[in-house]
Amino acid sequence: MKKYVFVLNAIELIAQIAGGKRVEGVLYLDEDTGRLTFKAYNRQKRVRQRDRLIRKLPWGWVKESLERVKVFGSFPKEYSTAHIMGLVDETAREAKNGLIERELMEFC
Repeated sequence: MKKYVFVLNAIELIAQIAGGKRVEGVLYLDEDTGRLTFKAYNRQKRVRQRDRLIRKLPWGWVKESLERVKVFGSFPKEYSTAHIMGLVDETAREAKNGLIERELMEFC
């Protein structure tokens, strides 16, 4: 049994397939015409700047993206809870110092 598929934007679709790319889309039965129709998704490549490292910390890092300042800390479980709490405070203090240095560098 043969089925004919109506392809939207056929020229662009053939160009992508000829270039060796895979085309994702939706295959549906058009309500108006009753024909089997393929519509390709308009996939856009995401372009995002990498986060800029402000300061490397002993147990993590401080980074800056376009919209946020990120602080990461990861501590070994071998330390006691009290010791880890002290490390968290020390890491936060160093992260704050890194942010202050970043501000001073921008003004100089």
